[in-house]
Amino acid sequence: MDDYRLIADEIAAAITGGRLRPGQQLPTQRAFARSRGIANSTAGRVYRELARRGLTTGEVGRGTFVRAGHGAGGGAGGGAGGDRVALAEPAGAPVDLELNYPAVPQLSGLLATALAPLLRADALGAALAPVGAAGTGAARQAFAELVSDGSREVAGEELLFAGNGRQAIAAALSALVPPGHRLGVEALTYPVVKAVAQRLGITLVPLAVDEHGLLPDVVAAAHRTAPLRAVYVQPRLQNPLGGSLPYERTAALAEELRRLDLWAVEDAIWSFLRPESTALAALAPERTVLVDSLSKRLAPGLTTGFAVVPAALRERVAGALRSGGWAPSGFALEAAVRWIGDGTLAAVATAKRADATARQQLAREVLAGQRVRADPCSYYLWWELPATWRAETFVAAAARAGIAVTPAAAFAADPRRSPSAVRVALASPPLPVLSRALETLARIARGAAEEWVE
Repeated sequence: MDDYRLIADEIAAAITGGRLRPGQQLPTQRAFARSRGIANSTAGRVYRELARRGLTTGEVGRGTFVRAGHGAGGGAGGGAGGDRVALAEPAGAPVDLELNYPAVPQLSGLLATALAPLLRADALGAALAPVGAAGTGAARQAFAELVSDGSREVAGEELLFAGNGRQAIAAALSALVPPGHRLGVEALTYPVVKAVAQRLGITLVPLAVDEHGLLPDVVAAAHRTAPLRAVYVQPRLQNPLGGSLPYERTAALAEELRRLDLWAVEDAIWSFLRPESTALAALAPERTVLVDSLSKRLAPGLTTGFAVVPAALRERVAGALRSGGWAPSGFALEAAVRWIGDGTLAAVATAKRADATARQQLAREVLAGQRVRADPCSYYLWWELPATWRAETFVAAAARAGIAVTPAAAFAADPRRSPSAVRVALASPPLPVLSRALETLARIARGAAEEWVE
């Protein structure tokens, strides 16, 4: 084993054993090299290895810090490889502001009404039959109507289906980007895409964003430096920042895709909260795979994913779905057809838009004076912390108060460049619990960070 890995193992043991606390700053690489009697280049490899394992994070202009989620008392969850387990599983903290599970009153009753006819023996038998990536004729028609709007009419043959939205994203990326090639992503992006790219051997290229989202000229500049095979983008309610591209920006991005002969994977999971916004796929349908899911629209346990795929890519994406074992559930598809057809899905989406707006209003009131960025219709906010706080220390402090939030490092496409910020998910707790949790976080932010680091 290389010497640098032995040193990294030693530091890792200090972190997981609690001798180095969440939020604690490591020496500069130069100082670390001097203290160990090693070359600066070796120290750099040690620090990169610790970041690769998900044990440390680099904050721009500040240094390298121990991540939350490791060691004694270290947050709600953690894991190696740069992605926190708590992003994929419910947090252990009493108040989960990491994951968004939007729900509305009487949801179960609404869903049960449409399911009752499906439970007859003949209908149930048909729904339990195997289904391929192409779904059923009824599913293609229903989902085509769901996705179609005033800007674009989607045909049923453009639809493919997966078990959930994450699988649909993975299939699209697998079909578009061979191992070792480059995928452009927003500099702060959906953490699952980072994990999928790592498993597929895809190199992520962080692309700068502003308050609205991705900048088309940045895409072109990155492509000139070394060709991209595709771009993963969230034009509407970008996660975690919450911005949405204006129509003109979306149109400019569509033109860049055509000019550069570049594919895009558009994540539309949260777009139902902004139904008036224009999809990138509506302006560049021949260059864009649009991916969506029912988990946020309906409930987290209803995870049917679907993709609107250009004809030129259909067989490649369908093949990726088949080889990944990501076929949809026939029962879930049939249930979704009924919920779409009887108006249940539309009613739930309308109720969730009102719920998200109420939660954002509450957050604005409780966090007044803090540097918070959010869309008034979204279920999450981006909190740029006071200068006295580092993201990992704040996450650890919140965890000690029984609240789970997500540090910026979880979203950073480049683990060496992570702002001092956290994402706060608003959907899961009841409103009174959310209010108390936000008040607690505000008190922590107004206090001194030093008391949380031993």
